[in-house]
Amino acid sequence: MIHVDEVTDAVARLCVEANSILPDDVMAALKKAVEIEESELGKNILEEIIDNDTIACSEGVPMCQDTGMTTVFIELGQDAEIVGGSLIDAVNRGVSRGYREGYLRKSVDKEPLFDRVNTGDNTPAIIHVDVVPGDKLHIEVAPKGAGSENMCGLKMLKPADGVEGLKRFVLDTVKNAGGNPCPPIIVGVGVGGNFEKVALMAKKALLRPIGSRNKDSRYAALEEELLKMINDMGIGPQGLGGRVTALDVHIDYMPAHIASLPVACAIQCHAARYREVTLG
Repeated sequence: MIHVDEVTDAVARLCVEANSILPDDVMAALKKAVEIEESELGKNILEEIIDNDTIACSEGVPMCQDTGMTTVFIELGQDAEIVGGSLIDAVNRGVSRGYREGYLRKSVDKEPLFDRVNTGDNTPAIIHVDVVPGDKLHIEVAPKGAGSENMCGLKMLKPADGVEGLKRFVLDTVKNAGGNPCPPIIVGVGVGGNFEKVALMAKKALLRPIGSRNKDSRYAALEEELLKMINDMGIGPQGLGGRVTALDVHIDYMPAHIASLPVACAIQCHAARYREVTLG
């Protein structure tokens, strides 16, 4: 039995932690990037990023002024019992409390086209719920800033476009993004499904540990190939030239309609933030 107050407390804590503590795999990748970066300016930028993130963690302050729109991925065990109210409401209460009490920037407007009045507490969050076996509740909080989010893309390719079409789309998306998403970036690629599902796959692929590879050897090889091609572009840290434009490329796929080849490219900045907890 999991009370919604536990959910609210956990989400509030994760919002603050995610904005100030960079995951170990990302920090390790940044340190490795310093070693392989050929541009002296690029090395200096990477070292400054590492110093910034170290200070953020030690002092409990945001690593970036854009504390993002909060995306929450939930795995809900089909045997879990949530009591005391609405799970979705509990998550949003946690986001509201975390952003207010943690003095995090509120970046959500209630209405996007005409008034654009800020909601004042960074809600509503973007919440995705998957029902899975078991009786646990797994919560993953991933704040994502607009600099990287605005550079993402989706294209409904034709099946005949194949692998080469996918590569052209991903490379064009990264090239057009340039320095806007604050490289070095992580690139998540979704393949298959349909219009809405492929974007979600690309976004979730960003959360895979850096250095992990798709279990399908063909997709694993494509991840490696795209990473090399992206880093050969010379965009470099913060778009100022260099060897390290991306820390990694992660591809996830699922079945698709016989007439479709949906592809989405999600770009994450170097502040690749997420925190997770399991309740129950």
